[in-house]
Amino acid sequence: MSTFPNSPRILKGGIVLLDPDKFTVLPNGVIVLQYNPDTLTRTLKIKGAEEGGDRSEAMRLTGPPVETIKLDAEIDATDQLEFPDKNPTAAQLGIFPQLAALEALAYPASASLQNNFSLAQQGTLEIMPMVAPLMLFIWSASRIVPVRLTDFSITEEAFDPSLNPIRAKVSLGLRVLSIDDLNFADKGGSLYMVYQQQKERMANMNTGGTLSALGVRGPL
Repeated sequence: MSTFPNSPRILKGGIVLLDPDKFTVLPNGVIVLQYNPDTLTRTLKIKGAEEGGDRSEAMRLTGPPVETIKLDAEIDATDQLEFPDKNPTAAQLGIFPQLAALEALAYPASASLQNNFSLAQQGTLEIMPMVAPLMLFIWSASRIVPVRLTDFSITEEAFDPSLNPIRAKVSLGLRVLSIDDLNFADKGGSLYMVYQQQKERMANMNTGGTLSALGVRGPL
């Protein structure tokens, strides 16, 4: 099937993993969603003064809102299985590699687990929690934001004769990491500030309205 030559190129959403020490992209650290979700749900929980507090604090914001993102992504190897010679990995394993790349976001590295076990065997009294890569959710060049995975579910919907999954729906829950979570001056904090400043630029482009459109006549 031919594609209209002047049709726009559709960008993909995805996740990028950065080394937490060097802030460089990790090997295999770019996960591109095969199909963009039809919907993206974002929830902002406002950080304001507590109810019953000082009246002078009623209009104050204590920090950026807690923003959460939920999306459902589909992964399907059906088209690749039509040409197994060109897609040997899909023919052998279905979508296991794609699912594993996403599932790995929820796990500490096995090398870190092994290292912590060795330290415990040596009698180390305090073992620091393992540091995960800095995760960026990218939804166009205007939305590049540091996030943490909060919940993750997979529904496998079809299988090949070897019981490899060949079609699945993945639900991701993400929490945006703001400057309340990250150091202001490091890479993560800088990326968050760019994200918020982009929102402010977009808001300034809004033409707004008039009081008369709301049925209000005269000054407030």
